[in-house]
This record gives sequence, structure tokens and C-alpha cells, in this order.
Amino acid sequence: MVASEITSPSLIQLAQKTQQAARQLGVLLEDERNRAIEAIASALETSTAEILAANEADCQAANDDGISQALYARLKLGETKLQAAIAGVRDVGKLADPLGVPQIYRELDEGLILKRITCPLGVLGIIFEARPEALIQITSLAIKSGNGVILKGGKEATRSCQALVEVIHQALVKTKVDPAAVQLLTTREEIKQLLELDEYVDLIIPRGSNSFVRYVQENTSIPVLGHADGICHLYLDRAANLDKAVAITVDAKTHYPAACNAIETLLVHQAIASEFLPQIAAALVEQKVELRGDERTCRIVEAIAATEADWSNEYSDLILSIKIVDSLEEAIAHINIYGSKHTDAIVTEDEMAATAFLERVDAAGVYHNCSTRFADGFRYGFGAEVGISTQKMPPRGPVGLEGLVTYKYQLVGNGHIAATYTGTKAKSFTHRDL
Repeated sequence: MVASEITSPSLIQLAQKTQQAARQLGVLLEDERNRAIEAIASALETSTAEILAANEADCQAANDDGISQALYARLKLGETKLQAAIAGVRDVGKLADPLGVPQIYRELDEGLILKRITCPLGVLGIIFEARPEALIQITSLAIKSGNGVILKGGKEATRSCQALVEVIHQALVKTKVDPAAVQLLTTREEIKQLLELDEYVDLIIPRGSNSFVRYVQENTSIPVLGHADGICHLYLDRAANLDKAVAITVDAKTHYPAACNAIETLLVHQAIASEFLPQIAAALVEQKVELRGDERTCRIVEAIAATEADWSNEYSDLILSIKIVDSLEEAIAHINIYGSKHTDAIVTEDEMAATAFLERVDAAGVYHNCSTRFADGFRYGFGAEVGISTQKMPPRGPVGLEGLVTYKYQLVGNGHIAATYTGTKAKSFTHRDL
């Protein structure tokens, strides 16, 4: 179906302007893109009070509407989170230019030279619930990678998003980046229309709840990058160090329980369960974590009886399921059945067990003796991320600049024709890397 038959003319025009601006952005010099990124960071700093006021209004309205605690945590910006996002913008500016990078430089024959060069994707469609700082991260990554971006935040973050995009546009006016490269949609009806803009949008990135991401995946022909679930596991092996186990468990569950990289299930080897669980449970309860356990867990610590549904539930809250397993093999099997291929970790001093876990758990991130909360583009040194992908095809895990570029083949000859290399007197290719 043609976009004009199903989408409002105004949205088509917006998408066309974004596409045109993106094409201009994609050929700007790195310095010109970096200056635009710094202009955005400076403008955000100058406008901090206005941005936080808009976010506070969003938070108040969301509270009045009975927003969930998990979603409220994502919505709340605050000065600390905003300053961290601004620092992330500047970090993106410091990253190596992802455009124009030669991946292949090869002589096919004398005077016939092939290059494979990185280039922008085009226009990104980003749909997210709450998380106004995501708008900041995504915009900086889009500009650095030469892509236009059409943003659609959740209704609960409308004021915050409008304030941020207004500041960004004011900053870009003073640079060589056309402000039309960054667009904001504000109504729910525009989501479905955005998903139909396959003539203009090259990649859709949804960030939000399980049901929301699945809706996006099922209602567009545009490629989608993202994850529907964040069901992360922590396995305490029989050779785990207790101090490490307690600290990592508490951090992975309580540091930011609404995040997709917080653990939802704790697996404990039966050999250490009687000793470890009471201490870990006490530390978790002190942080107001509700415990749900299998039958053996409930015999050792006070917990609500877990059901089958708990093993595949993304709580995004201070709730943790606990299961006692008999072996490393059982832990790995459980994770590969119930996990979402996001991030899973093992705590152990046994290097062979750690190696087996890292090799056999099917996830975008597999960790040894550290918290799953490190699954983040900023912490990986990407400057920021547009989202986390759990799909098998790359990009996988936190997606930074490398996930926002593609490549093209450039072939330069001097009157060369393919017929020269066929037939009984065919000339041979040299295929020499330069």
C-alpha cells in the first residue's frame, strides 16, 4: 500500500523533509557534525531549568493518572539524569567518525579498484515510552552517524520531549545541520502512520514494554531493531564467593529495577543454597524486594511460592524470583528456556564453570562476576545507545554508532567491461587487497 493512501499528508511531508535533511547531514564533514553535537550539549545545559520544569509537569500529570512505579521511574528526569545524558552527548562527539570508513580496499584487476565504505542508514523512526533522556541520546547518535530521526515519545513524556526538541532545534539553527533532521511526533495516531512510512523511514527502533515492542514488530514492514523482553538471570554457582554474590545480586536487582538489564530471576546452586540464601534474602528484603521462590527456596527463606509464570515474567520492579538448581547445566538450560537473550551472569571462582556459562548461554550479553546492570551503551564506551537488540543478526546488545551505519560498494575502473573476464580468452582477476 502506498503511504499517501494511509498516512496524513502532513506526516508524509514531515518524513520527506527529514529524508532530505538526512541526505544533507550524511555528507557533512565530521567536524561539522561534531560542532552540531556540542551545540546541542551546550543548549541543553543552558536550558536545564526549563527542561526539568517540563518534566516535572509530566511527572505530576502522570501521577494524577495513576502511572505505574516502573514507568514513573523511567519518566522522571531530574538534574542528575539530565547531566549524565548531556555528558553522553559530548562522549558521542568524541567517538571516531563512523562514516566513510573503508572496510574493503581491493584491486580486482589493474585499474579496477573496489572499496566498501560505511554510510548512513537514512532516517530512523524511534518510538519510546517515557525515558526523555533517550531522546537526547538518540539524537546525538543520529547526528554523529549522519541519520535523520523521527521521534515519538509516550504521551506521559510529551512536555519533556517538546521542550527537548525545541532546545535541539534552536541549537541546530546555528550549525550546518538542518533542524528538519530531528522531528517529533506527539499523538498516538501518528505511531501507526509512522510504521507505514517505508518509503521514507529505514529503521524502526522501539523502546518500551514487552507488549509495546511486539505491537511495533507486528505492524510494520520497516526493519525493527529492539527487544521485547528484558528477562535477565543471575546464577550463583557452587564455587561462588559469598561477598561477591550478595553485592552483585543486590546491585543487579535494586540499582534500577525498572531497567531492562535488571535481573528478574536468581538461580542458586543447591550446594550453597542453605548457606547463601538467608544472607542474600536478608540483603534483598532490606532493599524492600519481594521474593518469590520455588519449593526448595521457600523451605530456606521466607518467600511467596513462585508459579511457572514467574520464570518468564519481566517485573521491572522490586520483585525477584529465586530457583535452586542442581547443576551448572540445569542453570544454563533454565536460562536458555526462559531468558530473553538480553543479559545473563554467573558468579563463580571456578574458571571452567565460568567459561562454560559464557560459551553456552544464548544471550547478547553474558557476564562473569559482575552485575547485569553494565549492559548499557554508555558503560560500554559507546557514548550512548539507541537501544538494546536481542536478535541474533548484528547489531546485537547495546546499539551505538556501529548499529546505525550500513555500507556501499564503490567500484572505479577505466573503461573496464565484464565481458573481458569471460570466455575462452578470459582475463583473470588479481583480487589483491591494497
